[in-house]
Amino acid sequence: MHAYRTHTCGALRKEHIGETVRLSGWVHRIRDHGGVLFIDLRDHYGITQVVADPDSPAFSTAEKLHAEWVIRVDGYVRARPEGTENPKLPTGEVEVFATGIDVLSEAKELPLPVFGEPHYPEDIRLKHRYLDLRRERMHRNIMLRSAVVSWLRKRMEAEGFTEFQTPILTASSPEGARDFVVPSRLHPGKFYALPQAPQIYKQLIMASGFDRYFQIAPCFRDEDARADRSPGEFYQLDIEMSFVTQEDVLNTVEPVLRDLFREFGGGRPVTEKFPRIPYHEAILKYGTDKPDLRNPLEMQDVSEHFRGSGFRIFAQLLEKDERNRVWAIPAPGGGSRAFCDRMNSWAQAQGQPGLGYIMFREEGGKTTGAGPLAKNIGPERTAAIAEQLGLKAGDAAFFIAGNPQTFAPFAAEARQKVADELGLIDKDQFAFCWIVDFPMYEWNEEEKRIEFSHNPFSMPQGGMEALQEAWEAIETGDYGPALGIKAWQYDIVCNGVELSSGAIRNHLPELMKLAFKIAGYEPEVVEEKFGALYRAFQYGAPPHGGIAPGLDRMVMLLANEPNIREVVMFPMNQQAEDLLMGAPAPLSPQQLRELHIRVVLPKKQKQES
Repeated sequence: MHAYRTHTCGALRKEHIGETVRLSGWVHRIRDHGGVLFIDLRDHYGITQVVADPDSPAFSTAEKLHAEWVIRVDGYVRARPEGTENPKLPTGEVEVFATGIDVLSEAKELPLPVFGEPHYPEDIRLKHRYLDLRRERMHRNIMLRSAVVSWLRKRMEAEGFTEFQTPILTASSPEGARDFVVPSRLHPGKFYALPQAPQIYKQLIMASGFDRYFQIAPCFRDEDARADRSPGEFYQLDIEMSFVTQEDVLNTVEPVLRDLFREFGGGRPVTEKFPRIPYHEAILKYGTDKPDLRNPLEMQDVSEHFRGSGFRIFAQLLEKDERNRVWAIPAPGGGSRAFCDRMNSWAQAQGQPGLGYIMFREEGGKTTGAGPLAKNIGPERTAAIAEQLGLKAGDAAFFIAGNPQTFAPFAAEARQKVADELGLIDKDQFAFCWIVDFPMYEWNEEEKRIEFSHNPFSMPQGGMEALQEAWEAIETGDYGPALGIKAWQYDIVCNGVELSSGAIRNHLPELMKLAFKIAGYEPEVVEEKFGALYRAFQYGAPPHGGIAPGLDRMVMLLANEPNIREVVMFPMNQQAEDLLMGAPAPLSPQQLRELHIRVVLPKKQKQES
């Protein structure tokens, strides 16, 4: 017989009744039923019920056991007594009567429970992650992640992609976040950087003549934690393709993600055909380029109904600046005073002056408005708003006014809050969409200059001709043409979570130089900062594009978890600390000398230490 087990704790079934077996695992739970001990024995594969009664030679050992001790059990398989079967367990029709128990490892008093799923402080969970991972939910999440990675690799290879590994030690790159840097012992005063993404490398792979690259790529960014973003490191399904248009990339990636979520989504519906929403339309309808399409509400511009109206706050705003607008959030079924007052109070709690509203009533067979705002604009304008928004008696509308560039994020929150409060969001689904036609450039009001809106390596729609027209206009002081250029750039969004940005790349050296020049970069800066890419493109580069859906975010959605740390095996906390391993930690003086580094602490930290 094997030293530790003939079967795993998830393997035994009715056909094993009568067999002598050996199991090893953790004591998950012990129950004493009138002197008979029932031990739930757990390993990676499942749970088996072990029974020891006073007549068993194993009973004296069984009495000493505690939770999370590791034991070996010898015994024979028998059917559970009728009426005691557990249909929730694959092993629930049988049990093992113990004839011998050996303790392989004892456990001290646990700092957090493993049995059940209690809420526990995150710092304790992360410090003792090896215990946290023993819990059923966490174990299931990590196994889901592993299965997703395995599925993606097989699927990408079936789609004709080849996996290549890119360097971990590389040069610093202005990707948009801070780099993690690594000092060089051999080159004093110089540093490597951990890659924020394999962006430049995967483009160089295309320039090297390879096609259809993918990688389950580790990425490192020194940025703050959020619920959907880990500080420090994360993984993404990195993809790049040669000789493709935007349509090719979208048509390749969409079925992969759709099938992935069908495979692992537990039967929840998945969008059949992902809608493609232009960026400006997304901002107007949803207030964000990461819309949650499970929410059916769409905002609309109702400025014309308030222009010159008796509601002077909005009317004056519209007169003051042509960029100002009034947006409306429809609220079907939200036409009660209590609900409208509650939304107004919520807006004030968000630091807003309030949230204007109209409640719609039926009088004499007509839909009329109620509330101060309706009285000020009059019945005709109120009726026109109801008609535009498709609202009827019992509904309401909420209004936000000002410059959309400023108020859009709050409008997005308000739209989500209204739908959530009214129970309009079908949360049991995966609602995907593509956001396309991103602006290539945007205006930095503080610095009074043009800058890249998103990815500077994107191909502008209109190519060199569009950039030349924009530059000629800039030289006359007209920034409008540049701000009107769209990029071949796209995001994939699911349930309001951005899974990835992607783009068709700018692979032409002269076009790249002009694109950066419009954003204020001189040609020598491009050659210095992006030298490898710039030089490679001078020797013949194919049109290419790609995308990189975040693995952690996809698994978070599939596992129905609210926080990304619940699907990462050993995550950092929100302060970017690894509580399990004690990182970051100071280096010894000898290590610092070898690396030619002197640590200069901030004044505040010096005082504290």
